[in-house]
Amino acid sequence: MGSSEVLGDERDDALLVARSLEDPRCFGDLFRRHAPPLHRYAARRLGSDLADDIVAETFHTAFRARSAYDPARGDVRPWLWRITTNLIRRHYRSELRMLRALARTGVDPALESHADRVAEQVSAAAESPRLASALAGLRKGDRDVLLLTAWGELSYQQVADVLGIPVGTVRSRLNRARTKVRDALGGTADE
Repeated sequence: MGSSEVLGDERDDALLVARSLEDPRCFGDLFRRHAPPLHRYAARRLGSDLADDIVAETFHTAFRARSAYDPARGDVRPWLWRITTNLIRRHYRSELRMLRALARTGVDPALESHADRVAEQVSAAAESPRLASALAGLRKGDRDVLLLTAWGELSYQQVADVLGIPVGTVRSRLNRARTKVRDALGGTADE
């Protein structure tokens, strides 16, 4: 995907938000485009059951607040990811329980199919419990930055926008989180 195609998507998204004020059905296109990555991210953090609720609540919140969205901002991803991240923070305790369960069992509940689950368990069985334990041991802000970049695949600027912090803070939190995770895995963590 070229950069002009990405910019086109961002402009299209901003226009869809604006158009949805007149025709609410336009908001469905945003849902179809952005719900799958948001769901994957929320499922990795909280489990599939809560992810369904988080994504539904994200789009419900966004729909209700769409009149306040400034289309000049362009990219709606930081807006949607900010809503999702804030909702996930409300479920912080659930996330910790899930990470601790993953640390004990080595089973990632977010994997979608049995084949994926088997392949992932074979390749990552030794590291999953230690990784989950390391993630559970991170400060909330550090974990948010690490997981938004790793699982959410957001840029540093997008993470900064989502969390409402400077890019420099994103970089320092990410560095600190990676170092702690790498140390917890015995220096074998892949960037």
